[in-house]
Parts: sequence; structure tokens; C-alpha cells
Amino acid sequence: MASKGAGMSFSRKSYKLTSDAEKSRVTGIVHEKLLNDYLHCIFSSTDHVPPAATSRTCQSVWTSCYRWTVKMRKARVEGRLGPSTVVLDHTGGFEGLLLVDDDLLEVIGHSNFGTIRSTTCVYKGKWLYEVLISSQGLMQIGWCTISCRFNHEEGVGDTPNSYAYDGNRVRKWNVTTTNYGKAWAAGDIVSCLIDLDAGTLSFCLNGVSLGTAFENLSKGQGMAYFPAISLSFKESVAFNFGSRPLRYPMAGFRPLQDPPGADLVRAQRLLGCFRAVLSVELDPVEGRLVEKESSEWQLQGQPTVLLTLAHIFHRFAPLLHKVYLVEAVLINFLLGIVEKDTPAQAQSVVHQVLDLFWLFMEDYEVQDCLKQLMMSLLRLYRFSPIVPDLSLQIHYLRLTISILRHEKSRKFLLSNVLFDMLRSVIFFYIKSPLRVEEAGLQELIPTTWWPCCSSREARENKEVKEETSEERLRRRAYERGCQRLKKRIEVVEELQVQILKLLLDNKDDSGGEASRYIFLSKFRKFLQENASGRGNMPMLCPPEYMVCFLHRLISALRYYWDEYKASNPRACFSEEAYIPPQVFYNGKVDYFDLQRLGGLLSHLRKTLRDDLAAKANIVIDPLELQAATMDDLDEDEEPAPSAAQRPMQALAMGGALPLPRPGWLSSPTLGRANRFLSTAAVSLMTPRRPLSTSEKVKVRTLSVEQRTREDIEGSHWNEGLLLGRPPEEPEQPVTENSLLEVLDGAIMMYNLSVHQQLGKMVGVSDDVNEYAMALRDTEDKIRRCPKRRKDILTELTKSQKVFSEKLDHLSRRLAWVHATVYSQEKMLDIYWLLRICLRTIEHGDRTGSLFAFMPEFYLNVAINSYSALKNYFGPVHSMEELPGYEETLTRLAAILAKHFADTRIVGTDIRDSLMQALASYVCYPHSLRAVERIPKEQRVAMVRNLLAPYEQRPWAQTNWILVRLWRGCGFGYRYTRLPHLLKTKPDDANLPSLQKPCPSTLLQQHMADLLRQGPDVAPSFLNSVLNQLNWAFSEFIGMIQEIQQAAERLERNFVDSRQLKVCATCFDLSVSLLRVLEMTITLVPEIFLDWAWPTSEMLLRRLAQLLNQVLNRVTAERNLFDRVVTLRLPGLESVDHYPILVAVTGILVRLLVHGPASETERATSVLLADPCFQLRSICYLLGQPEPPAPGTALPAPDRKRFSLQSYTDYINAEELAQVERMLAHLTSASAQAAAASLPTSEEDLCPICYAHPISAVFQPCGHKSCKACINQHLMNNKDCFFCKATVVSVEDWDKVANTGTTSSAP
Repeated sequence: MASKGAGMSFSRKSYKLTSDAEKSRVTGIVHEKLLNDYLHCIFSSTDHVPPAATSRTCQSVWTSCYRWTVKMRKARVEGRLGPSTVVLDHTGGFEGLLLVDDDLLEVIGHSNFGTIRSTTCVYKGKWLYEVLISSQGLMQIGWCTISCRFNHEEGVGDTPNSYAYDGNRVRKWNVTTTNYGKAWAAGDIVSCLIDLDAGTLSFCLNGVSLGTAFENLSKGQGMAYFPAISLSFKESVAFNFGSRPLRYPMAGFRPLQDPPGADLVRAQRLLGCFRAVLSVELDPVEGRLVEKESSEWQLQGQPTVLLTLAHIFHRFAPLLHKVYLVEAVLINFLLGIVEKDTPAQAQSVVHQVLDLFWLFMEDYEVQDCLKQLMMSLLRLYRFSPIVPDLSLQIHYLRLTISILRHEKSRKFLLSNVLFDMLRSVIFFYIKSPLRVEEAGLQELIPTTWWPCCSSREARENKEVKEETSEERLRRRAYERGCQRLKKRIEVVEELQVQILKLLLDNKDDSGGEASRYIFLSKFRKFLQENASGRGNMPMLCPPEYMVCFLHRLISALRYYWDEYKASNPRACFSEEAYIPPQVFYNGKVDYFDLQRLGGLLSHLRKTLRDDLAAKANIVIDPLELQAATMDDLDEDEEPAPSAAQRPMQALAMGGALPLPRPGWLSSPTLGRANRFLSTAAVSLMTPRRPLSTSEKVKVRTLSVEQRTREDIEGSHWNEGLLLGRPPEEPEQPVTENSLLEVLDGAIMMYNLSVHQQLGKMVGVSDDVNEYAMALRDTEDKIRRCPKRRKDILTELTKSQKVFSEKLDHLSRRLAWVHATVYSQEKMLDIYWLLRICLRTIEHGDRTGSLFAFMPEFYLNVAINSYSALKNYFGPVHSMEELPGYEETLTRLAAILAKHFADTRIVGTDIRDSLMQALASYVCYPHSLRAVERIPKEQRVAMVRNLLAPYEQRPWAQTNWILVRLWRGCGFGYRYTRLPHLLKTKPDDANLPSLQKPCPSTLLQQHMADLLRQGPDVAPSFLNSVLNQLNWAFSEFIGMIQEIQQAAERLERNFVDSRQLKVCATCFDLSVSLLRVLEMTITLVPEIFLDWAWPTSEMLLRRLAQLLNQVLNRVTAERNLFDRVVTLRLPGLESVDHYPILVAVTGILVRLLVHGPASETERATSVLLADPCFQLRSICYLLGQPEPPAPGTALPAPDRKRFSLQSYTDYINAEELAQVERMLAHLTSASAQAAAASLPTSEEDLCPICYAHPISAVFQPCGHKSCKACINQHLMNNKDCFFCKATVVSVEDWDKVANTGTTSSAP
């Protein structure tokens, strides 16, 4: 055997044998009696071996094992047909598209309802197999015969002679279906048992029998049963037919595949000999054997011990490549050490064992053994049941830590197994129990409690019932139980962090590359696989695993970060961490195909190469850029790989899976990106010195696999990852460069799936709130139910019991979720990422144009992490309690205010995200105050961007931001629930809720100042608002016409829900645009009413025209709007008279009631001059069918009609008085206008609108129209209506005087 040291404390010289008895103290040579005693002690320790006094004892062990082998080979298996090695039959007997792993034991559904069976069947006897549930979706697991025929709709259990158990729907299937068993969850194990002697079939869940499922099975000639499964799309399982020890063996039942009995006996006996070696030491000086604990045993180079171990490993090593023996023998041995000894003692023994493995076994044997060992450990950890003290998970993790503490083993596993052969992030996951009684949560949390109000109600500060003394005691008992659970979970989490600390060790570089740099390479490929393979389930890490992995990674990362700070005072604390901007453009970190803020990386390197040279001293070789450009042009010409060349997809959810080359490595687009990254030549000059040919240093961007420690950390003349530092960045180091890359990966992980999973887990809290509300309603009904109605009381009591039991279950499960996902420590981790992203964005912004190189996910994480902290962790933990909360809000506000209209950001999705984040930010008082705290120049710039014309930009979000700045100041605009819904459904708690008004007078003042500044700001902004209002309201009217037509048809019709949603959106847009106009008129009335402004008259006429159109459409008797509102269609709840009429009323009141008389007269004359004006529409606001006679009092409103007077909770008395004054004023003014108006001949009317007299003549063509028509036309077109000649000027025209003054065309 080749001797291979693994960091041993002895040299090869100690192996030399000698016959010189005088040197026994040095060489370890022993006399014959001591040798016989030693061999007898070692080899007689196994069972059933008679003691011997000579060295022939060991030979008797091998002879006995050989006899066992012969006996087992002669044993005949009855009742089974097929290969002795049982796997899934991937060559036939299946229906639908399925992805089967290379070991043919794991399968994932890739079609509607795919079915597959095994290669072996049974016809006699009692048999079982196990199924490891990897996902808890729709699956039917059981047995079928060869005559069963399946399709995409019918699977196992849907045909005669096929039987199945479905834990998703908790039913059993055999053509018909009935309730059976319990619900399964990911991580459960289903045992499928068939007794063909009794003709019965049953199932077990995690070793607990679910009872007999089927009886009277068909038996006889031709009737043999195959294990089979049908599973829906993306569901996955793993089978164990006996190739591994059964987790839950059943007495009297045999696995379909026989265990390797002879090898098992040999391995157990050899292990007994090995354990005996570890418990005895030779003392050649005293001539005796010394018993010792395994943790105290040391290999001292004694030839007798070495030869004995070599003899044992010569026979033991070939057995350790079999997964059954590794799991049944080796893992049990190592787990026994971990369970018996202290962590330090267990670590010592495991380290000795691994040293001996590497010394006495060939490298390939040790590697194969370690691979099987880690795969079995991961499988055991993943599918272990949850017990109250989590002891099983703790033991598996402690053993994993002990193995990884062995440096040589750790580096091999990290390089070849942990990220390549299996998904090691499973070690960092703590699965959530679906059945709390099996997890022991009833003992940990005997008293349950749930809040008396929902978290939404708590955030809205609604009045809730005061907590009673009994509820207070229950809550405190529940909180104590939650703390007990949290402490037990923290033990597991700390062990998981220790694993990552070992993987991130960068001081173990004596025997090659340090662990951290191997981890970086694998971690980056892991991120690339998940970033590039979205939607391809087999290649993705489940989001629930990613959440736990992120938190453990952050803990380990901060540990090493602060450790580096302690030895390097110039570095930053972890609380001040950020990613330097040069990481994003120097090509040292691969961001795959992820989008940058400024677009594609190749495009940015071409367009910003001068900036790279000037600011970062980086020059891109033009030849390489040209090659990359030609590569992009040839994109469509590359042939697609053939079916034979495409890598087979494999399931990668749990076990040891030798996956093929991932699909993303075959992507043509990504392949070109990688070629560009790997061949782009970068020239680095001495920082901030004039360029010189002699100073250029060629730097080549390396792939992840090619990088070394120097490429990452740098050296004396190489800055590594920080190559190309811009002048704005400080020279002192932030931390180790490798930690920066780990941090960058953690932020990317949050963006990939962590945020989505955090939002998903809130569903448990929502379920608690819904059941608590149902329980309160039921209890209230019981109190109000008459005692004589015992039948109703009985049913209500049953409902109360069901709701209470469900709440007990959910409250305990919620405690688990809070401890594992939403604890204070997890909240601080997310908050840390948020602050890092803010600092990174701020540093990147200082680089000017180079900011475009930053990946988009940094902004996404900043936005989403804030949203998670605000919405997901309450009400147990409040964001306001976090350190530096106010400062963080202000910094995020500054980023949103500056970058939502940043021209350096080109991606549509990220720009929309920024806009939506800013719109949400101004909804809440705390965040709105943060916006008001940012510097004045940033606030003014933000408002200026909001007032930019709405064309060619997401104007709807912009408009909503402006509306939220006004909400609470407008006419009747102080409601938090839609008033018309509260009038019809006052007790419905599910009505849509709006945020409480929190207007910003400061930002309103900025808006007013900007609108007054330039002659073009206000007209361009208001014209775009009026255009969008015209479009939105017209679209709304067109859609409700279609809805009305569909409702009037005799045949049954269904209105598309998407059409209803678009209709409601157009209505909401119309209301919000009207509110923006109301705000503008209130803040800057002179824009419309001061004729000194060149565009005021035109804007006022357009506004009057739109207001009249809205009023006429909404207030007409028995009109289209009324009929659609009375339908009360789901999705159109927000469509009603109140929201839109109060918005119009607010504008009219400001124009006609407030302000000096001169402005009121102008507004009145323009409004009355519009041909669409109807006084009846104004009367409608107060519930009056017809205008009152001049000089008479207003009659009482009709209660059946709409009236603002019916909404006194939302419209105060002063506002109602203003409406009455407006109605009286318009009534009087319209009467006077009617009396003073003279009949106008048809030839004197404007030929465009036929509503106003001709008042303008065009030059030089001489055609005529009214001023309103020509002014509106000249906004977008300079050609004449009639002859298309260019209009140079417009002159006033009077028929009598036939003279006028000339004014320049706008």
C-alpha cells in the first residue's frame, strides 16, 4: 500500500523494522507474547469468533466472513421477478416526460402527470420500499401491474389493479377515491407495504402506519406488482428500494433489493477490529497493553500497530465505496462517537480516523468514501424527523463539522462534492414542521395565543379592544414557549454557521489553495446556476434553502470581517461595509448575464471606454472590442446543439447526484458573454499618472476556475478585485477582497429568491389573522344566538372548536416561522444588507458615468429589503427599533429621489421599480418625512423630474406620486376607505384600504415654485396632464359601454376579469389626474386665471371642456355610468360617483368661489361659454334634479339620488357651503348670460367646433376659427386646418370692426 501522510506527526523513518531488542524503546518492536496479546485483543473483539493465542486469529475472521458470503449468495429470493439491483425503468413502462437522475432512483415531473415504475415486481410475500418526498405537491405513490395503461390525465391509482396514496390531497386511489392518511410535507418518508399473502396494501408516513389502504388484491397467474409513481410538473421524489438502509424497516417485510449481507457482516467485523485498535496502546517498555479512550489514542509509528491497521484497511477499504455500507456501518460508528463524547473529544477521534483513512487507503478510495459519507449525511439530515430537542439534526451537523475540520478532507469535499455532486446548502436549512404534534411543539409551547387584531389593523392604528388579564397571561406563556423554541433552533443555527466558518477559512493554505478561495469559485458557479437557470427547476436551489443559507453566510462573513478589522485598524467595520465601485467594471468578478444599470456590459465598455481610461486608468483593447462586437453580430448564425449534444437534465434536489454539464454552460448568448469576459484585454496604468506605453500592464480577465489567491487579494503591484480604483474612492482597504466577493454574492442571493420567499412565509401570519377573525365572528354569533335555537348553537359550537384547533396549530407553526425566518437576528441581517446596498449605491454614484456599470440587483435589493423590513417582520419586530433607522430612511429617500429619473439608468424594469418605490415611500408619514429631510436641491430636482411632461415616460406612477403629496388637502379627500363602499358594506373588513392621508406642504411649495419659474414648465406639464386625462376618461367610457352591452345580452356572458381591471384602472387614473389638476389650481391659480400668462386662457378652456365632459357623462339621468355602477361587478368596486365628482367639485370650487372677483369672472365666462356646460350637472352634486329658480332657496335633496350632503363624514360643512355658493353663482351667471346673448348666424360660428363665434384669422392664408380651436391646434401642428399652409401669425378678428392686433403664433 502506498503511504500518504495527511499532516501526520510522525515520519516514514518510524516505519522501519529492526531485530535489535535493545532499540525497542525507539522502534516499538515488541516480544512475541505482547504481540499475541495485542492481536488477540484486536481480533477477538468481534462477535462469534473464538479466542486464539496466535496471530492466526485474524485469519479466522476472514474465513468466517467468506462463509457468510457463500451462504448469502446461495440464498434464493422467492416472490420477486427482475434484476437484483432495483431502479426506475427509464427505458419503458412510463408515460409523460420525466427527468430521471443518473442513479435511476430520483425523478422529477416534467409534464402534466408523468408515470414511471420500477424494473422489479413482486408476486408473493411481504415487501416494502420507501419514497423520500422532496416536494409536497400532487403525487400518487403506490403499486401497479404490467397491464396498467396510463396517460397525462390518469396515473397510478386511476386504473384497475393500480393502487396509490396521495398525501397532497390526503386520499387513496383505486379507480375511485376516498379519504386516507395524513398530509405529507417535503422531507417526509412514505413507506409502501404490500402483503401478497394476505392480499393487503398499506402505507406508513415517517414510520407511523396509516392503516390498511386496500384489501383483496388480485393474485394469481400474471399478477405481479411494480412500485410506481405518478407526479405532476416539477414535483420530485427519491426512491429507496433497499440500496440504502431503510429509514423505517417494518417487521416481516423485506425491501425489494436485498442488502449486501455478506459485505455488511465483513464491514461490521472489520469495524470492530478497527475500534479495538483505537482503544488499546502498546507499551513495549513495560511489555503490556494499555486501554485508552479513543479520544486519547495516538498513532505513534509502532510497526505492530501500523501492520495491523494496514491488514484491516486492506480488506475494509474496498467496502467503503458502497453507499449501503457507508450509511449502515461507517456513519453509525461516527455518530456513536459524536453522541457519546464531548465535541472536542469527538473531533479528536474523527480527525484520527480520517488521518488513518488517508494514510492506509488509496486516494481514490478515500475520496469515494468521503463522497458517499457526505451524501448520506446530507440525506439523513434532510429527511430526519423533527423532534423537540432537534437532537438528530444536531448530531448530523456535529459529525459534518468534525469531518470538515480535517483540512485535507475539507478541501477535497469542497472542490469535488459539496457544490458539484450535491446541494450542500441543505445543511443550512431547518425545515418547517407541517404537523406540529410530531415536532413536539405542543410540549414546547403548551399555551397558544394569537393577536386580537391583524397586523394591517395594527399598522393603521385602529382602535382595538384592550387586552384582558387572561389574554395577557396567555400571551406571556406563549412568548415563553417561543423563546424556548428559539433557543433550541439557535443551537442548530450556530452549528450551521460553524460549517461556513470552516469553508471560509483562508489560513489553511499550507497544503495548497486555502478553503476560502475554493469556496469562492464554487459559490460563484452556484450563483450563476441559479441566476441563469430561473424557471428550470432541477437547476435551482429552493428559495426556503436560500433564505437559511443567506443568514448563515452573513453570520460567518461578519465574523471574518470583524476579525480582519481587529488585525488591520485601517479597514472598515462590518457595520460600515460596502462594495467598492471598481468591482463592477474591472472584470474581476463575473456577473454572468445580469443586467447593468446602463445596459449590456459590452455596450458600456464601448461607449464608456474614455471614461474608464480617464477615471479608472483602464483601457480596453480596441481589437478585443471589435472581436466581441463581431461575436454579437454572429449570434443568430451559431448552430443550436443537437438533441444528442444537449446535456441530460438531472434532479438535483437532495442526494448524491453526479449532474452533467449545466444547461447554462451551453447557452449561446451566455457563451458569447463568457468569451468576451475571458478574452477582453485590459491595460492598467499606474494610478492617476499620465499614460505611457512603458507603464501599461496587460491584465487578462480570468474565469472563475482560473483565478488564484493573488488574482483576488492582489499583491504589491496588483490590487486584485479592486483594480482600477477611481479618484473618489479612499485608499484604505475596506476588508479582504475575498470577503467583498462573498458579500457581493450574498446580496445577489437576496435578489434571486430570498425576498420572494420572505413574502411567501407571511402567508402563515395571514392565515392566523383570518382564522382569528372567523373565531371572533363565531363567538359573537354564539353570544347573540337565542338559547331556544339549540340546533344553531350546536353548529356554531362545532365551528368554534374547529377554528380554535386550527388556530392552536397555526400559532405553534407561526412560532417556528418567527424563530427561523422573522426573528430579530434575521431582521438585523436584512437591515445590514440594506445599509450595505445604500452605501454601495452612494459610492457608485460619485463615479459619475461609471455608475452605469453597477448591476441592477443592488438597487432592487435596496428597495426590496426595505419593503421586507417594513411589511414582513411586524408587528413582532418594528423597523423603528433598528439602530440608525431615521438615517437609513433618509439615505434611501435621497437615492430614490435622485435615481428614479437618472439618465444613466436605462432598464425599463428597474426604472419602474424605482418609481413604484418612491410612490410607496411618500404614502407613509415616516418615510415621507425622510424625503423632506434630504437636501433642498435634491428635493427640488425630484419635483422638477415629477413635473416633466408625461409623454414618453411612466406617467401613471408619476401622477400617483403627486396625488399622494396632495391627499388630505383636497376637497373631500381625507378618506382611508372608499366612502361609497362603507355606505353599502359598513361591516366588511375585506374592503380595499387606503393609507391615511399624509400630505407634504413642503414638496407642494417646491412644486408651486417650479411652476411659477419658467414660461414653459407649467404649460408643458399641464398640457400633458390634460391629454392623459382626456385619454384615460375616454378609454373608461369606451370600456363601460362594452361591459353594458355584454350585460344586456340575453345569452349568458362573462366579462373578462382583465378588462374589468383595466376599466377600474382607467377610472382611478382619471380621478388621480383630476386631483393633480386640483392641486395645481390651488397652489398656482394664476396659471389658469391670470391672462398675463400667454397660455392661461387656452389651458382654462381645455380644462373647462374636460370638466364639462366628465360631469355630463357621470351625472346624466339613467345613463351608462349609473347602470354599470348598479351592477356592482367584482373588480369595479372603486368605480362610483363619489371619487370622481368630489375631484371635479374641488376644481370648480377653487375656480369659482376662491380668489378675487376678476379671476372668478374669467373662470365663469369660460365655463359658461363651453357648449357642453349644463347647469343640471352642477345641481346633481347636491341631489337637485333641476336648477332652482332665481332667488329661491335650495330644496331638500332627494335621498334616493346622489348628493354630497350624504357624505358628511368626509365633507365638512364649510365645503358644502362652498358648493352651495358655487351653485348659486352659476345659476345667476347662466341666467344673465342667457339674457345677454344675441343670436348668432351659422356663418359666424367657428367651422371647427360650431360652439363659439369666429374670433381669430390666420396669416397669411386668411382662414378663420375661434381662438380656442386654433390655440389648441397650434400646440402640436403649425399648419392651417383647411389649406395646410404654415400659419405665421394669428390675429384677432371682429366682424363689426374687422380689425385686430397681431400676435405671434405660439
